[in-house]
Amino acid sequence: MSTNKIIEIHCPDCGAPATYDIRSGVFACQYCGGKVTVDGAQEEKRGFRNLQQTRLRESAAGYQLWRASCSVCGAEVVFEENEALANCAFCGHALVRKGYLQKKNLPEIIIPFQITDAEARECLTRWCEKNHGKREAKLLKGKTGELKGFYLPYEFVRGPVTCHVRRISDGGVYTCRGFIDEVFVNCSEQLDNMVLDGMEPFDLDALTEFDFAFVAGHQVKTDNISGKELERRIREEVSAAYTPTVRKVLETKAVEIDANVSAAYRMPALLPVYYLSDGDLMAAVNGQTGKVSVRAIKESYYYFLPWWLKAVFAAIIISAVFFLGFSLLGGDIRERMVITAALAFFTFIVTLTAYSDTKHLKFRIEHGRKVFTSGKEAFVRENGILTGTTLPERNNTPPVFFEKLDGKIEEVVIRFSSPLRFAGMILMSLLVLFLPVIIALFLNGFNFSRLQPGGSAVWFCIFVPVIPIYLLKYGRIELYDRPWIYIVSPDGKKTRYRKKGGVHSSWKDIVKTVLGTLFVPPLCFAVWFGIACFCVMCYLTAFGW
Repeated sequence: MSTNKIIEIHCPDCGAPATYDIRSGVFACQYCGGKVTVDGAQEEKRGFRNLQQTRLRESAAGYQLWRASCSVCGAEVVFEENEALANCAFCGHALVRKGYLQKKNLPEIIIPFQITDAEARECLTRWCEKNHGKREAKLLKGKTGELKGFYLPYEFVRGPVTCHVRRISDGGVYTCRGFIDEVFVNCSEQLDNMVLDGMEPFDLDALTEFDFAFVAGHQVKTDNISGKELERRIREEVSAAYTPTVRKVLETKAVEIDANVSAAYRMPALLPVYYLSDGDLMAAVNGQTGKVSVRAIKESYYYFLPWWLKAVFAAIIISAVFFLGFSLLGGDIRERMVITAALAFFTFIVTLTAYSDTKHLKFRIEHGRKVFTSGKEAFVRENGILTGTTLPERNNTPPVFFEKLDGKIEEVVIRFSSPLRFAGMILMSLLVLFLPVIIALFLNGFNFSRLQPGGSAVWFCIFVPVIPIYLLKYGRIELYDRPWIYIVSPDGKKTRYRKKGGVHSSWKDIVKTVLGTLFVPPLCFAVWFGIACFCVMCYLTAFGW
């Protein structure tokens, strides 16, 4: 977590940094125990912004800032009065000079440029040399001189968030809370967000109060998106920040995250970026770290297959593997083909069942552009010399899940496919599959020499295909519709949650259902016939014909 005082929340009693406690929902001081509510945290930042706006208005008299507007793409750039602008850096068309820029449009915080124009071009050239096989690198190598530095408009978001998470496959909905430490949302309509995301993160230790002196000699892009679009982008960025963790917890990539960021505080910011745009060719260099981000020229297409076609392909692949395995054992090719055909039919039924819970997935084609980056490579200036280093990782507090249990909101840990649950399902399946054999062994005193497995042939014919279908279909439902939930106590101890009264009511239902099937006609006649057949199979398996 960053230690920058500008973005921290401070204890009202001792002035020390206050850390957000997800469980209690307040900022708590680790030194004196003082607390700051979410409203108090937002009020602290509003106070800072009011003071900053007052200071900017007082210092604005010493600067003459003007605005140029592109007549084609609508991009607006701030520059000094004596600075000449000829063409838009974002689309190449002429800029139209406008009047004095109002101070209220400028932000409160800024990360200054730490990479010069020449150093940014050197970073881009280095990326081109390392990726010389890419078409983008070949085209950029001759255009590095067109790279231009801008302060780009961002909205800095920091604070507590609440996410409602849905598993798309089964519709399960869960709630988690977290704390976003550093999310920057671009506020420009003309720029590619994927390219800009690729050159992040920034080092927040360099974040400082905005002053007009920082933008002197630099061009400043103004924000031009609507408030509604900004809200959408913020929710999207926050959701993306938590997506990897949520996918890991819910054990699926098919998740939807709806983030509520109303409790977080926001501050308009300027960030240093070197940008190049020439038609489909786009590149950005982080003006603080030198990280490079390049957008692919060609679009990539992603094909999504319908559920039934996935089952067909899976059955074909599995059947081909079986056929190759039988071929290694030798034998008549006709026999191999007959056996493979039978297995293919069985495999198709199983795979069709496995994919049937994704019926909502239809055939579609999606497209987008890849973004290539220079990875974790970054640069810092030491004694005036630019030296290589490693970029810091994005640091967001892991989300904590909460459930309403017996009328009370509890912090929980959710477990789906634990090894114990898998072992129990497989053990139960084997027990059902070999149930007649197990009973037969008890009947003949565990005399394996007299055991006749052929007596249970009908049972095996029924349950050999049924059990894989159960494991793939209903076993998954059992795992993901009814996860194990552990309540986390304040001291970190985990206790398995069991719904009050659930066991007794379920036993009553089971007894009622069993008595109904055994003694209520006409269903009871079929049930007793099945029991008689099962007893005969057990006897034949134990003693033979």
